Amino acid sequence: MTKRIGELLVEAGRLRTTDLNRALTAQETTSELLGVLLVRLGLVSERDVGEALSAQLNLPLVAAADYPADPLLEESLPVGFLRTAQALPLAQDGEVLKLAMARPQDSFSSRAVAMATGLRVQPVLGLPSDIAQAIEKLYGTGRSALGQIIEQLGEEGAGQDTDDIEQLKDMASEAPVIRMVNLIITRAIESRASDIHIEPFEGTLKVRYRIDGVMHEVESPPARLTAAIISRLKIMAHLNIAERRLPQDGRIQLRVQGKEIDLRVSSVPTMHGESVVMRILDKGSITLDLDAMGFHPEVLARFKDVLALPHGIVLVTGPTGSGKTTTLYAALARLNTPERKILTVEDPVEYQIAGVNQIQANPKIGLDFAHALRSIVRQDPDVIMIGEMRDQETARIAIQSALTGHLVLSTVHTNDAASGVTRLVDMGLEPYLLTATVNCIMAQRLVRRLCPHCAEAFEAPPELVADLGLDRYAEARPHRLWRARGCPECADTGYHGRTAIHELLMMDEPIQRLVLAHADAETIEKAARARGMLTMYEDGLRKALSGITTVEEVLRVTQETADAVV
Repeated sequence: MTKRIGELLVEAGRLRTTDLNRALTAQETTSELLGVLLVRLGLVSERDVGEALSAQLNLPLVAAADYPADPLLEESLPVGFLRTAQALPLAQDGEVLKLAMARPQDSFSSRAVAMATGLRVQPVLGLPSDIAQAIEKLYGTGRSALGQIIEQLGEEGAGQDTDDIEQLKDMASEAPVIRMVNLIITRAIESRASDIHIEPFEGTLKVRYRIDGVMHEVESPPARLTAAIISRLKIMAHLNIAERRLPQDGRIQLRVQGKEIDLRVSSVPTMHGESVVMRILDKGSITLDLDAMGFHPEVLARFKDVLALPHGIVLVTGPTGSGKTTTLYAALARLNTPERKILTVEDPVEYQIAGVNQIQANPKIGLDFAHALRSIVRQDPDVIMIGEMRDQETARIAIQSALTGHLVLSTVHTNDAASGVTRLVDMGLEPYLLTATVNCIMAQRLVRRLCPHCAEAFEAPPELVADLGLDRYAEARPHRLWRARGCPECADTGYHGRTAIHELLMMDEPIQRLVLAHADAETIEKAARARGMLTMYEDGLRKALSGITTVEEVLRVTQETADAVV
């Protein structure tokens, strides 16, 4: 017996049973198909429904890139019929017409196309939005979904910059503006973006997404809609829309395509208006598993050994956006057992972990890292996680906690592991306290993964082998590296997703002696490398030789380290 689409979505983990029951109840009062209703309610994405329907009907799902560049059978199939039927001819092979349909089970439309063309129809499944976009491109004005919304607003409307609060609210509440903002957010999530940047410049408004750590400019609304869009976002984030002279921070919680999404919103005043950046936190996409985070086996084994120690400090270093917090969350997930009491102080709390007591720092009311730490030590924790060691007071309390039998996890902003030591000394901490408490310092960066569909291997030329010193990292000959070619699956970037490269500095006795002697970061790093530490650059080259990433990507994020090593 064929399973119903709701059951397939639940089995695939795309839909909760409670949400399915809600949708089935709502369906009783409407005539809509369940899949359409689930998408409309925001419980699942259109693609989720498409994949489930593809499995149910045993029909292939057409990709957006497969739609034709020119209309087929234009004389026989009026565009009005195609729009109503949500269907579009893809290709003709002799007497067979391949027809993309949003509802392949609609036998009436299939028979109508067969009668109009005299051909045998072979239905395949297409997403409704892809079909509508292709019809607009082939038969309409070529306008995008965003362009159609802009047209609804007219040449004037919602665009005037104003100081009138009520007018700002009215502008932000117009249905086309709401749809436009929702479209910008939805497209970002579909693109796997981590951040959305909305930036006003003189005469233009730019929208950019950060995807796999790299900025990409996307289709943007006209500058006249700046005030309406920014006001809409500030209303959603519960910010003061009248205040445009000071930075503001807020939060938007949404359910998009069946996913629980948190948006951390930051607005700052610029020369031409307010610039808004939204950090996308997808609660369902984070992987809290150290084994799946790209560690070299030796580094992973050492890091796990350090986490098994009953007390001390474990530091993760790197710039903003290098995945430090995710690594700490994965470490907490490993430590999170019924026998341990875990407390964290974070700003902000990015992901909630069951069984971990997480405190949101709030400097506005005096609840900073140091203040919160003084309190949670009296909560009898076994493990403490501090979002960041920002100042001497926080670092001193962390050291005191480690000396009194707690395992402390935290982050520091430095470029490499050895610099983490000198950074703490610069904060005013005594070297003897660092050697007594710090167990290890791990630096990391994120590199883009090669797209598995279009990665192309090539034999590294001898001059490149010599320049990079590849003989040290692989015994196999010849050395093979990979190119990022680009295809529709990766939006022609050649990359899909990211992984981490690491260097783990163990605070063993020789390193402790150097710290006590006030050695600089370069001396500490040389000693650590002599004792077997892999630098991030070396770890990256190993991953490049394994076909995980490219040499260009490794050099992009570790250029300074590469200069020191090569």
